[in-house]
Amino acid sequence: MTNQHILLCPGQGAQAVGMGKTWCDASPAAAALFAQADHLVELDGGARLSALCFEGPTEHLNRTDVSQPALFTCGLACHAAMVEQGGEVPIVGALGLSLGEYTALALAGVFTFAEGLRLVATRGRLMQKAAEASKGGMVALIGADEAKANEVCAAAAKDQVLVPANFNAPGQIVLSGHAEACDRAVEVAGTMGLRATKLAVAGAFHSPLMAPAAEGMARALEHVEFRAMHCPVWSNVTGRPHATNDAATLKSLLVDQIVKPVRWDTCCLDMLSWRKSQGLDTSASLHEMAPGSVLRGLMRRIDRSAEVTNHDTIEEPQRAKA
Repeated sequence: MTNQHILLCPGQGAQAVGMGKTWCDASPAAAALFAQADHLVELDGGARLSALCFEGPTEHLNRTDVSQPALFTCGLACHAAMVEQGGEVPIVGALGLSLGEYTALALAGVFTFAEGLRLVATRGRLMQKAAEASKGGMVALIGADEAKANEVCAAAAKDQVLVPANFNAPGQIVLSGHAEACDRAVEVAGTMGLRATKLAVAGAFHSPLMAPAAEGMARALEHVEFRAMHCPVWSNVTGRPHATNDAATLKSLLVDQIVKPVRWDTCCLDMLSWRKSQGLDTSASLHEMAPGSVLRGLMRRIDRSAEVTNHDTIEEPQRAKA
């Protein structure tokens, strides 16, 4: 019988109107975190973060400066509600996709909810500003490995930025760079027998075009005390666990994460290998925090034998073989 959790925390793109509402309605612990977020996060026009999560509109929730604190709040509220209803379950590992890495670090005790929320709100504002200034985009590349993705980038970049940005799962890589280079990437991919689709995103995330955001984030991180994590948390940049008590390196990797590719597939494979090496195959179950089920879907492509329980709503958790 499983009695330990490894938590998967979603990143930008998982947000949807209604996120977290069932947890908030049923759990005082979740409601308290949303109320705290409303107090701490200042949004344009005086909007409340909880209202945007629960009621939208979609175009506002999808803004990078809104979706990042919204996702962080929803993930932590989901976990708080789970603890309130079912009791504390030991967390033996955590990993998050892009923004979700901050959620994972909060769950591992590196910083408090309030500290983390301020950081991700700053991160969202910085990345929104960098996106608006750089006129970039992203392209989903289906059927390519890393070598093929680099080949597409080399052929399509010309004198602009175009790089692999997200290694989500085998055969699923996202490119990021200048909008014109992304257009060329779609054409080049077609000539190579690959499927490519431009994504509806605000900018060229996880690319050198985000350098101004990385510089700003480095300054923001200087002022926050990081504590030793009480369980492994995997780095998006390296695909390996962070050192449990090395704040300087952790902060450096969080800065790098803004401009370097997210190696989610490597994170997941390394986590599964670690789970097996620790003898936790039958005692540590995988749980995807709200919102959505993006990470469970990716796990199906990464390792179909891995089972992920999804907690998008307070209804009976969805459990499926990945």
